[in-house]
Amino acid sequence: MSHQRVAVRCPSCSPAAETAHEILNRGGQATVQCGECGHVHKTTIDEQSTVDRRVIVSQDDESTEARVEIPPEETLEAGDEFLVETDEAILTARITSLESVDGARVDEAEASDVKTLWTRAVGNVSVNLTLHPKDGYHDETRSVRIQVPGDEEFVVGRTHEYGGEEFEVERILVRDDATGYEREGYDFAGDAVLAKDIKRLYARDQDAQTRAWSGW
Repeated sequence: MSHQRVAVRCPSCSPAAETAHEILNRGGQATVQCGECGHVHKTTIDEQSTVDRRVIVSQDDESTEARVEIPPEETLEAGDEFLVETDEAILTARITSLESVDGARVDEAEASDVKTLWTRAVGNVSVNLTLHPKDGYHDETRSVRIQVPGDEEFVVGRTHEYGGEEFEVERILVRDDATGYEREGYDFAGDAVLAKDIKRLYARDQDAQTRAWSGW
């Protein structure tokens, strides 16, 4: 079993800033070893009920920084979803990766070992939609982006209507951070994917006969 890590100051190489240490022995004065220089020293470790951690939430092309309180022993994993309060709103965020206290990017770790949670907002999402005209002229295919609730389900073979677009879903590509899917792409009638898990949606425009395609 590996030693638990903690972020504390090292008197040898980092007296002013916390660095990652391994806990060799707990107690009133715990014995720790610096992960940077290997120096072994005594320090007091606060037994907190929660730890304060930085969260970066990406939404479309923007990122927002927030803080969350988490039990130190809680295991965090890419794909986990939780509520986070930012200055603008309370968002549902999904972990895409974790930055450990020693700067490494990992997919799973205890909260005590994590410095930053990298996430994306999944409560309301933008879905990239590639629309083929109903009459089949592929040189008139166009790409749009629609805003939908993250839990909205898109189904291959079904007609959906969003943002002024009416279309029949033909193929769905799944995002890399989505969990619970067996394939990267779905194109059989009845296959369903949640909007928050979609990388790109391919569909047949149902208004193609009345749309002025030459204007696109």
